[in-house]
Amino acid sequence: MKRITIKDLSKYLALSTSTISRAFVDDKHIHPDTKRTVLEAAQKLGYRPNPMALSLKYGKSKNIGFVVPEMTTPFSSTVLRGVQNILYPLGYRVIIMQSEEDPEIERKNLLLLEEFNVDGIIINLCHETYNQANYQHVMQRGIPMVFFDRIPPNALDVSKVLVNDAIKASLMVEHLISIGRKRIVHLRGPASIRNAEERVSGYRRILTKYGLFDPALLVEPKGMLFQHGRDAAKELVEKGIAFDSIFAFTDTLAIGAMNYLLEKGYRIPEQVALASFSGTEMATIVHPPLSNVQQPLVEMGETAATLVMEKIKDPDVASKSVTLDAKLIYRASTLGMPV
Repeated sequence: MKRITIKDLSKYLALSTSTISRAFVDDKHIHPDTKRTVLEAAQKLGYRPNPMALSLKYGKSKNIGFVVPEMTTPFSSTVLRGVQNILYPLGYRVIIMQSEEDPEIERKNLLLLEEFNVDGIIINLCHETYNQANYQHVMQRGIPMVFFDRIPPNALDVSKVLVNDAIKASLMVEHLISIGRKRIVHLRGPASIRNAEERVSGYRRILTKYGLFDPALLVEPKGMLFQHGRDAAKELVEKGIAFDSIFAFTDTLAIGAMNYLLEKGYRIPEQVALASFSGTEMATIVHPPLSNVQQPLVEMGETAATLVMEKIKDPDVASKSVTLDAKLIYRASTLGMPV
């Protein structure tokens, strides 16, 4: 069956292609009766407009970019659910792009979204400093950006959604100390990321308070995947560094470390307690289930989407920084008695 084009619809209605295009973008200069006629004819003939072409011509795409380091774990997909809760009822589509923790891929993703003429971008950055010039460029082109979880320095005037990382990290370390742990490893996030530094700050502050801080227990894995957590735990064991608990930057690092320790015969939590900072269901599908700092991921997505819509409706609206509350969930991975 031949695909119906805008020229076919133009010939059928005896209207210009420009008039037909305006009907599909809800142009205020087109008469409501004309718009209704165009839409009814399009449905009858089976014509589907090209949203990309319309957005390039009229400046409204109804598309929002969603840029994240990865979609492998449930973290980003859970935030995305919140984004969709706000945007889908408003008729917006979400274009999902992964940076794969690579600043260069993130930069190319931003350039591509700019070419797509998206109305806004919601982003969880992979590196705090490398792409600041690109963020500024995108916003100067009239595309608002909202950052969540990992956010840029305060020098960049943007809206952002985050949690109280330092406080919650402190409280989780306090919990580990309260159950008798004294050699607490922190598998930290990249030093280039603000929330990684915030969590290190909370970890260091509490251990220093109790006279337990040891720099040898502050470990930066080579990445954020399960394998990197596994490799970090293996290195600690092989170097003979004594530890009785691990607090990880993410669930993936904690689970990777847990898998290695279980394979080596460690009893969890009796010999090594484990906790993480994330809040996805991954924490509950391992054995024993992980204690963690549970971030309100759906709310994070809803808040980010609301902020980007505010910027789309009024480009001059002041940027906002919204701090959400995270919960500490204690599960079996920390609730046993040390041996």
